[in-house]
Amino acid sequence: MVKAAFGVSCALALVIGTGGCATKPPAAPPVGLFADAYFDSAFAWSPSYGTSVGLHQYDKQMEVRSAEAFQKRIETVKSQLKAAESLAAAKPAGDDAIDLELIHNALRSELLELQTVQGWRRNPMEYVGAAGGAVDLLMKRDFAPAKERLAAATARLAATPALIAAMKANVTNPPKEFTDLAIRVAAGSVGFLEKDVAAWAKQAAGGDAAALAEFAQANGAAVAAMKDAAAWLKADLLPRSKGAYAIGAENFSKKLLYEEMMDLPLERVLAVGQANLEKDYQAFVETAKKIDPKRTPAEVMKMLEIDHPTEADLLPAARRTIEGTRAFLIEKKIVTVPSEVRPRIEETPPYARTGGFASMDTPGPFEAKASEAFYYVTPPEKEWDARHKEEHLRLYNKSVMQIITIHEAFPGHYLQFLYGKQFPTKTRKLVGAASNIEGWAHYTEQMLLEQGYGNGDPKIRLAQLAEALLRDCRYITGIMLHTQGWTVEQGQKLFVEKGFQQPANAYEEARRGAYNPTYLYYTLGKLMIYKLRGDYEKAKGAGYSLQGFHDEFVKNGAMPLTLMRRVMLPGDTAPLL
Repeated sequence: MVKAAFGVSCALALVIGTGGCATKPPAAPPVGLFADAYFDSAFAWSPSYGTSVGLHQYDKQMEVRSAEAFQKRIETVKSQLKAAESLAAAKPAGDDAIDLELIHNALRSELLELQTVQGWRRNPMEYVGAAGGAVDLLMKRDFAPAKERLAAATARLAATPALIAAMKANVTNPPKEFTDLAIRVAAGSVGFLEKDVAAWAKQAAGGDAAALAEFAQANGAAVAAMKDAAAWLKADLLPRSKGAYAIGAENFSKKLLYEEMMDLPLERVLAVGQANLEKDYQAFVETAKKIDPKRTPAEVMKMLEIDHPTEADLLPAARRTIEGTRAFLIEKKIVTVPSEVRPRIEETPPYARTGGFASMDTPGPFEAKASEAFYYVTPPEKEWDARHKEEHLRLYNKSVMQIITIHEAFPGHYLQFLYGKQFPTKTRKLVGAASNIEGWAHYTEQMLLEQGYGNGDPKIRLAQLAEALLRDCRYITGIMLHTQGWTVEQGQKLFVEKGFQQPANAYEEARRGAYNPTYLYYTLGKLMIYKLRGDYEKAKGAGYSLQGFHDEFVKNGAMPLTLMRRVMLPGDTAPLL
């Protein structure tokens, strides 16, 4: 980290909220110094975040989540917001202006969450998933000798009981949906700590009995705390989990503004989503007729789903999709692939199974050594009955599995994050918008088929439309759950009827919207990227190429599309949609 020069030390104290000098402070420090102070405080607040981006001085630290710690963080964020506003008044230009906007919005978003939405008082998942995630970050990437990583894991495990104690003190009346998922995560975390982590530690210790004994003590305490958490969640918290998950229209709009720089009226945002859902639904119906005109669209989708992997073949089936999608990018000159390294395809860790079906976990932009990236696929839970397992596996049918790989790996998340080290500034390496990240991945699903992937096979097209409908239903459900009084069951109905989802999967998807209100960012981002591409093509004229557009897009970072337009189309004033 950049250290403060003597002449701006008082101003820096104000920036990071540490109190300060008795004399009148000098002018606000420059944006770069402010960014350093902001990230220093962010990593101190969330050391696991520091590990995840490749800054390993935080590896032995663990999140502290007492009510007092939250109040202290709120005061720090308020102080930093004042510093950001002071810097903005000086009207910085170029990259400094972009960086400041990104940090300013990140601070406003964090304050909204901490002070108003208060997930830390409403969502036990945030506590029971933290220990597994913090330790897994140390296990799965070979960024340092195994014994060093074991020592860091031991330190984090030793802090786990305090995290569970904080949960019990802080969380009082959550929605039932949150507690249900927290029970799943806690139970999965027990097995993860007892088996996976313990097995890794034995190997990592390399015969060092003292290190292994210290680990065993810390891990034993963590396991006991997690078992206690699972029991408490089920017997104590669940019966009194009667809280509302809806954050309300005002907070929903603020989240869109701060996180995505989207300031359209909520009615307009909803109308855009409804229109896109209907457009994709009609395309799905027409495509299904091409496959079998004698069956209903739902029956055609079920016919496709029959060709799904077994539980044992789930990961191998995903692995079989990688090379074909990657080769297509190169052959068709879709986007430059900057690395020969492939992601590893593994099961979603138990602590992270909160309703998603696939995800990508890549090395952070400041990771100097480790290159391991993980394409996670979520298996059925062992306690599910046969019908639930079957419905879950049907989602991974052969056609849809290819679209999932396009989204998660090539040219979706994995390719975008391969460019992470090239992003222009530290802030743009560390701050991104979901409408860019998820929008890009979702955009590539449709774009790749438009460029010939699948050779016009209507089954592949139907799979792509099924994934589009899934995101369209998320779009509508998130808004309706949080601003229009919908129940999760009403959301589930939409996913079944308009998204052609299996009932069990539809419930998982709708319930996700209860704790992830703005998961409309997939469709919203895709639509904004298509609009940007069209405007970019007009501006470039004869100099336009699809690969050129994609290369410039992925090199510029994951910032909100408002800022991406500013960089790629200087002086442009066209709307986002």
